[in-house]
Amino acid sequence: MKTSKKFLFAAAGLSLTNGIPVTAQNNIQDRKPNVIYVFPDQFRNHAMGFWGEKGFKEHVRFKPDPVITPNLNNFARESVVLTSAMSNCPLSSPHRGMLLSGMYPDGSGVPLNCNSDRPISSLREDIECIGDVFKKNGYNCAYIGKLHVDFPTPNNPEAPGTYVNNDTPVWDAYTPKERRHGFDYWYSYGTFDIHKQPHYWDTDGKRHEIREWSPKHEADKAIEYLKNTGNVRDTSKPFFMVVSMNPPHSPYRTIEDVMEEDYNLYKDIPLDKLLVRPNANPQMEKAQCAPFYFASVTGVDREFGRILKALKDLRLEENTIVVFSSDHGETMCSQNTNDPKNSPYAESMNVPFLVRYPEKLKPRVEDRLLLSSPDIMPTVLGLAGLSRQIPETVQGTNFAPVISKEKNAPELPSVLYLRNLNGEKNADGKIISYFPEARGIKTERYTLAISIDKRHNIKHIFFYDDIKDPYQMNNLSVTENQEIFNDLCKQMGQLLKQINDPWYKDRILSSKIPY
Repeated sequence: MKTSKKFLFAAAGLSLTNGIPVTAQNNIQDRKPNVIYVFPDQFRNHAMGFWGEKGFKEHVRFKPDPVITPNLNNFARESVVLTSAMSNCPLSSPHRGMLLSGMYPDGSGVPLNCNSDRPISSLREDIECIGDVFKKNGYNCAYIGKLHVDFPTPNNPEAPGTYVNNDTPVWDAYTPKERRHGFDYWYSYGTFDIHKQPHYWDTDGKRHEIREWSPKHEADKAIEYLKNTGNVRDTSKPFFMVVSMNPPHSPYRTIEDVMEEDYNLYKDIPLDKLLVRPNANPQMEKAQCAPFYFASVTGVDREFGRILKALKDLRLEENTIVVFSSDHGETMCSQNTNDPKNSPYAESMNVPFLVRYPEKLKPRVEDRLLLSSPDIMPTVLGLAGLSRQIPETVQGTNFAPVISKEKNAPELPSVLYLRNLNGEKNADGKIISYFPEARGIKTERYTLAISIDKRHNIKHIFFYDDIKDPYQMNNLSVTENQEIFNDLCKQMGQLLKQINDPWYKDRILSSKIPY
């Protein structure tokens, strides 16, 4: 009589998951950790409820937004939580280029937000990115959601020779297989901001038109991937999965942008009770967006929680590194600016960075480390045990030893701030260069950023003492703080030289910045 494999394992007190005995699957997973990297767009560090709780509030100088984030609150208690993760160039495409490549924008090929008018900005094909490294080290690699690092071209798989839409310029893009940098499972798009009518191209280039809130759909796809629905991955291998949600990115104006159940939690709260930061102006027209923004935050929290639950239900969480972060923040009426990002303000630069790895990391708050965008790739690889596989092209630092407490954070931490604008155009109106409009430095105590005009004259200096003035409401006088200013310029010059930045190459403001 033929006895089934399932019966034999059941008789031995074992079970099968995706056709593999659980014990065998655990042995496979023990060799290398799985990695899940979740990063919603425009999610500021201050928009997480746990910052108001004991054990967390003692480590920051700000009052958290009045948001409802139960899943992130629980996740934080199980994680290493960074207070000071910074987005160097707080804009979607440049950050994503740095995340994927470990290189600053001038090296990654993505100095500006990608659209069809900017051939100057597109992720280089000739560099080794994080997905490439994981794949060559035996991982299944999946990318779900927003990408936004490709220059859109007329490569519509359903209508060759045309763009994927008729916008002028075209922002959305289809990424063909040869540009996916190691990701063998694909369910993604370039950029598209209708949150309840998203679309995606799958691994084979088929377009899917969806009629539900995009974070929910993306969480569904992530859970399907974890369950291996449709046999989309090899369960004998570990996996690296990126989930890139668009909300709480704008638009955040109406019930069409958010889930009604989330909006109902905030709709009756007065604006001055929602915008609790003292540098926020509830009289601005944009203030009406606050309940919708926070509703998106709560919705993202719920979908993140669903992914975590699936991971637990599948008994994968112990050997899975989970990171929650964002590409940049959101000013939301702080500093009286309508620009949600692309500035040196804390609301724009400071992003979440939470890492959970039950087998290796003891939960704690890390308040000394200034981790920034190019550091993410080498740090994630380091946490996964692939420090020796970090490409030589990487300009960021592997801070895995700091996160795992094997080493202390640098004594004098500092990171760069970068802001680029369109440069020259060709005869067809295409952008063929970029203008490095501002450069700055963020240290443990100070923020300094200098913006210039096309003649390299100083337009504005942002200069804040972030300890005495955590909401950056008092722009310091350079003349009254000359020694501090000079020291910050010296540090900034050294960092710009290290990455061969255009300011260093052209010796911009060399009378103030010693290179």
